[in-house]
Amino acid sequence: MYSDTISISYFRKDAAFDTLYPIHIRELSQMHWTGLDISLEASNFLATPGARILDIGSGVGKFCIASGVYHPEATFYGIEQREALFNYAESAKAQIGVPNVQFMHGNLTNLDYDLFDHFYFFNPFYENIEPSIRIDYNVNTSFDLYNYYTLFIYEMLNKRPAGTRLVTFHAPEKQIPISYQLMNNSYSPVLKMWIKK
Repeated sequence: MYSDTISISYFRKDAAFDTLYPIHIRELSQMHWTGLDISLEASNFLATPGARILDIGSGVGKFCIASGVYHPEATFYGIEQREALFNYAESAKAQIGVPNVQFMHGNLTNLDYDLFDHFYFFNPFYENIEPSIRIDYNVNTSFDLYNYYTLFIYEMLNKRPAGTRLVTFHAPEKQIPISYQLMNNSYSPVLKMWIKK
């Protein structure tokens, strides 16, 4: 941890970390942003030395920033399609000053996944099938998009080499290829850690 350069007070509880964001973003935290405890557990599994870890649907960057602080030996990347959320992530990263975190604004279908070693996702497609939990109305949502993104990620994960690590949070197992072995879900039944065989 970068304890000599980063204010540890942000990492004591989620409410403290969330002060990095405007109030309307804080109000979404419990439902949409990965908590600090989950970030620590997930990053402990994903952060092998030198690893490049991608958060698919990184939102305001909470997982990447916290994980980057917890694990300076790895680099955390986030891809987010909403420009406003990408901008909040960049702002929070600048306030914390964590050098091993990078955010990208764009669609997950336009990435070169060979640039990444391991993956994290907190069910980023669910708002497509549950309109009541939408973050906003700035992107299109539909059952078709849910199915499209789910299949895209499934096929991408299936092409990864053996040893690829994956952590899912609140994600259905049907999104995970059978080539991945569940290694741990003892911290929470909805936090699952996988390795490709």
